[in-house]
Amino acid sequence: MSVPRKDSISTEDAKRKKKKKNFSANSRKYLLILQWLPKYNQFQAISDVIAGITIGLTMIPQSIAYAALAGLTAQYGLYSSFLGGFIYLLLGTTKEVSIGPTSLMSLLTMEYTHDMPIDFVVLLTFLAGCVELTMGLLNLGFLVDFISIPVTSAFTSAAAIIIIVAQIQGLLGLRYKSYNIIDTMNKTFKNIEKVHLPDVALSFSCIVFLLLFRKLQDFGNKTGNKEITRTKKILWFLSIGRNALVVLITSIISFNLTLQESSPFTLSGKVKPGLPAVSVPPFLSQIGNRTYTFFDMCSHYGSGIFMIPIIAVLTNVAIAKVFASGNSLNAKQEMLTLGICNILGSFFSSMPTCGALTRSAVSAASGIQTPMAGLYTGILTLLALSFLTPYFYYIPRATLAAVLVSAVFFMIDLRIFKVLWKGSRKDAIAAIVTFVVCIVCNIEVGLLLGAALNIIFLLHPSARPNLSTIECKTDLGNEYLILKPDTGFYYPAVDFLSNKLETIATKYEEQVPLLVDCERFQGFDYTAIKSMERLSKQLNTKTQRLWLLNVKPEVIKTISILADNKYFLFINDHKSIKSFVDEVKKNTDEQNLVDEENQLMKNTEKENLEMEGYEDSNGIFKKRNDDMKESDKVSLH
Repeated sequence: MSVPRKDSISTEDAKRKKKKKNFSANSRKYLLILQWLPKYNQFQAISDVIAGITIGLTMIPQSIAYAALAGLTAQYGLYSSFLGGFIYLLLGTTKEVSIGPTSLMSLLTMEYTHDMPIDFVVLLTFLAGCVELTMGLLNLGFLVDFISIPVTSAFTSAAAIIIIVAQIQGLLGLRYKSYNIIDTMNKTFKNIEKVHLPDVALSFSCIVFLLLFRKLQDFGNKTGNKEITRTKKILWFLSIGRNALVVLITSIISFNLTLQESSPFTLSGKVKPGLPAVSVPPFLSQIGNRTYTFFDMCSHYGSGIFMIPIIAVLTNVAIAKVFASGNSLNAKQEMLTLGICNILGSFFSSMPTCGALTRSAVSAASGIQTPMAGLYTGILTLLALSFLTPYFYYIPRATLAAVLVSAVFFMIDLRIFKVLWKGSRKDAIAAIVTFVVCIVCNIEVGLLLGAALNIIFLLHPSARPNLSTIECKTDLGNEYLILKPDTGFYYPAVDFLSNKLETIATKYEEQVPLLVDCERFQGFDYTAIKSMERLSKQLNTKTQRLWLLNVKPEVIKTISILADNKYFLFINDHKSIKSFVDEVKKNTDEQNLVDEENQLMKNTEKENLEMEGYEDSNGIFKKRNDDMKESDKVSLH
């Protein structure tokens, strides 16, 4: 019986240990809970419980309101609220981020699924999650970097105004379907005589209540006293929980005033009780006698399949950056986490979700320590679904409209337009166009147009670079020019720079060398190299006038592959420039002297031949015709 060799056993053990180590490292890399859970302590646990409950009291009423904004019943807002906290607990990078429904996601959901059944919303959530997950796996987070802060700010302000206008019918107790801000305003004026005064009184009372309670958290902050009194704590908690408080108070009032299903207020309506059933996202949907296939549903979404995840990633990464506390942000992990949240959320009939700045601010103010707070937020939401759904019937629609208006009102930032117009006209134009198009057309077109303007303004310097000209002289008084483009030399700028160089070359004498400083060039593409080759042939045939200065070795290698090296003159030593210029000038002068002597000899020879009776015909000297005729006559005689 053969006995295994010791060295083979040790090799297998080493491989096994290496695999185990790699698995552990990868687990810690993506399951971020493994990094902080071993160090979790009692103080953090208590802080997270308080923060989790506080966030839950903020999220529950907001989720109900966001569901209404998306055109869904209240339970779907809560279905979208609990799972994000559980998943972010395991994978999340920033403790303050709270995944759930948001005003932007609700508005976009309404945009792409209005008048369609819940199946369309759930599948949209699943597809958005798939796109977000793919963006994370392929490291495509850089795409959102092309959307600048001014465009994002304008988009957010426009979305907030659209949301506020959309709540007018809820504030006034009206009921109608509208598809954009202009349609909403038109139908509001048409139905103005149907305004329900109890709803108006309730909605504006709620707005005043919410705005006053919002200011309570600032009470006493200017005293400079670090000691937080009991009164301040109570006021702060009332301020943070103002949404839950106003929903609770108005629901109790509505419940007591409702007699035999007749209420002075417009109510939210019946809500399906209990927890959501777990099911695979629907890839078919039946509406009347028509069956929508998966491709039909995707066709209905149009660009929404990509717009929703892009905006979700943009929002989530922006919030994570705000609360990163100076640490580097793992954008890839954020996208992966967000994608998993939406994919798994679709199995619980969730609408598209992402982080919300308001909830994140509440998290930070609540003293959150770790993502564990999401566990308590999720549990609180599940308890609300289990026991409180029958009472959601009594929540007035005017209250939900007031909650939404108060939440998004402070997202409007119109001052940025004035600042941008004074400081950066390009950013101002992009922001104004985004804002106006979002309001007049729709937010999808507005954001895309704003991003397109960003890219155009970004590419314009590459297509039309500035070319500074520096006139220099050597110690011997010989002139030369250094030409410094402020960007690289790629195909959009080829014609522009070529024409500039030709104009400069024509303007100056032939003996003045031109040195193109390539210090800022990261590379040449094929079109640029061929253009430079043509210029080099044209200018370097006789006088060696065009040189390339400070060219990187990798760029020289690229040029040698794509073009004929003999047409390019490189110089990388600044100290040698003057000596090169003097040498070229000397060689040029010597060549010019030789040319002049040759020309003088030709002219002398020509004069001598002309004196002897020869004439110049295309460079060939011949006897004059009259002399030839005389000689012909003599020969005839």
